[in-house]
Amino acid sequence: MTLIETLIIAIVEGLTEFLPVSSTGHMIIAQNLLGVESTPFVKAFTIIIQFGAILSVVCLYWSKFFRLDKTPAPEGSTAVQKFLHKWDFYWKLLVAFIPAAVIGLVAKLTGLIDKFLENVEVVAVMLVVGGIFMLFCDKLFNKGSEETKLTEKRAFNVGLFQCISMIPGVSRSMATIVGGMAQKLTRRAAAEFSFFLAVPTMAAATALDVLELFFGDEVDASWATPDNLLMLAVGSVVAFIVALIAMKWFVNFLAKYGFYAFGVYRIMVGGIILALILSGHSLVMVD
Repeated sequence: MTLIETLIIAIVEGLTEFLPVSSTGHMIIAQNLLGVESTPFVKAFTIIIQFGAILSVVCLYWSKFFRLDKTPAPEGSTAVQKFLHKWDFYWKLLVAFIPAAVIGLVAKLTGLIDKFLENVEVVAVMLVVGGIFMLFCDKLFNKGSEETKLTEKRAFNVGLFQCISMIPGVSRSMATIVGGMAQKLTRRAAAEFSFFLAVPTMAAATALDVLELFFGDEVDASWATPDNLLMLAVGSVVAFIVALIAMKWFVNFLAKYGFYAFGVYRIMVGGIILALILSGHSLVMVD
């Protein structure tokens, strides 16, 4: 990849990773429009630069992400209850992460995820279907809700919603935010928890892909040249900066306007992919 291609793909990754528009669909379009071949390095690049996006969450929400509950535990609490009370935020993240960790690992080991990823038509259709849903999802929930309290049950249910995003084109962000709203959380609270949940989820998924890349049956580290490693560093930094800006803008936009505009946009992107397929273009799926 050239420097320009590296910058463009990293910008696309940073812009779309946390928005409810499917970064997978956008990476397909970007890679194919640029004519970038799906080489071992490109596959590694699209996986590793996700770490940049992950770090942007930690940076933007530093005070909220690194916190312990210092309020006294309810009277009569056991030692375990006191511990969970203090580490409540991380406990809720773990509870929400468990469904995707279990189902995702099973799907990965059985090859189900890779099978879905090989089907670009699935991505395009899910972009359109998800877009249509988003046109109406604001009306399906109580927009007047002011609930921001996240219980264990709500966290687990959001985690179940996240599992839907294993279907390429659904968007992890859309699934988790809608899941939060279905649990009566405000759009802002749902979006912020979606970002927090992305940290363990994306870190685990990326680590699994990197391990497979380096220690799998078809290991090829010939891509790890000094120039390519420099491109990885540049791509990660760009993805970090762009994701930081995109998240801050997105939370304010979503809280004020809802999902409708994103629904329209998803339908347009899915339509573009379908049009390219129908016109005879052989689209390459990005890992």
